[in-house]
Amino acid sequence: MGIGPGGSVLVLAQRRAGGGLCRSSGALLTLARRLGAPVGVLCGPPEGDAASLGRYGAATVYTVADSRRHPTGVAVEALAVLARRLAPAAILIAAGREGQEVAARVAVRLDSGIVTDAVDIRPGPDGPVAVQCVLDRSYRVESSVVRGVPVFTVATRSVAAREAPVDPVVRRLAVRPAAGVREVRRIAPVGAPAPRRPDLATAAVVVAGGRGVGSRDSFRLVDQVAEALGGAVGGSHTATQLGWCSPEAQVDVVGRVVHPRLYLALGISGSVRHRAGMRAAATIVAIDRDPAAPIFAVADLGVVGDLHEVVPELLAEIRRRRTTDGVNGTFGGAA
Repeated sequence: MGIGPGGSVLVLAQRRAGGGLCRSSGALLTLARRLGAPVGVLCGPPEGDAASLGRYGAATVYTVADSRRHPTGVAVEALAVLARRLAPAAILIAAGREGQEVAARVAVRLDSGIVTDAVDIRPGPDGPVAVQCVLDRSYRVESSVVRGVPVFTVATRSVAAREAPVDPVVRRLAVRPAAGVREVRRIAPVGAPAPRRPDLATAAVVVAGGRGVGSRDSFRLVDQVAEALGGAVGGSHTATQLGWCSPEAQVDVVGRVVHPRLYLALGISGSVRHRAGMRAAATIVAIDRDPAAPIFAVADLGVVGDLHEVVPELLAEIRRRRTTDGVNGTFGGAA
C-alpha cells in the first residue's frame, strides 16, 4: 500500500500545552518532504497553527475538531481515515508516550507495519527506510516496512527542522473515536493530585537517580531537583528494582529512552543500557562519588563528590537564581 517518493505523507502535528505547535511538527515535516508531499493532520481548531505547518512545507492541512474528550482516539481515527483515503507513502508521528500509543493503534487499525524511535528516515527503492540507533548508539540499523502503510515514530531531537514555506490549503475532517472508546470519569475523590510534571519521554529536563542516592528517603532529593527545574524524574534500573522510583520512570533501552535538553544524573554509575537510554540528551551533567564511573565518559559536566553534600548546594543555588531573576515558570516542557 506504501507508494514511495512522490505520494502524500501524513504528519500528525502536536500542540504545546500552552499553545502553539511543538518543535517536533517542523522536524517531521522536514523528513516528510524527502518522501513525498507532506500533509499535516491537526487535531483541534487551526487558529494560525495551519499556517505554521505551511512554513515547513505542508501544502495541505486537515483539521479535526471535537478532540478534547478523546484526543488520542480522534487522532487515531483521523489518521486511519486519511490513510485509507490517500494511500500515503508513510505516516510520521513524534516519539513519546502519546505518540507511541497513537502510532501503535493506527498500525493495528490499518494492519500495517510500524518502526519506532527512528532518528532518520530516507527514501529507498522499496519505500521509506527508517534509521535507528542501538546498543548505546554503537550501531545504526536500517528498517523498512513491507506490509501496509508504513507507520514511523521519530525521535525528533535528532532531526533539524528546515523551513520550506507554502500557503497551505486547510480542509476540515469530521471523525469520531471508535465505538469502543469511552470517556473516563473520576467518580470518587482519590486524594490530593500529584504535582504536574512533564512527560518523561518528552521532557526538556530530566533528573534521574541511581544506587548512589542511597535510599528511598534520599531519593526525594531527585524529586526536589526535578521540581526546582520543572523537569521529569527518572531512575536507573537498580533504583527501579529497589522500589525507589516507579518502573515507568526507568531510563534505559528496556524502560524509557529520553532526549532532553538537560539530563542530570545523581548517583548513577552509568551502565551500557542506561547510557543508551539517555545519551541523546543535549547536555549531560553527572554527580557521583566514583571518579571512574562510566557516566563521566558521556557527561558534558561531571562533579565528583558526595551528592548529599553537592545536591543541597545545587538546590539552594537554583532557588536563589529563580528568586533573583523573578522566574515563575518552569525550565522544562514538551519537545
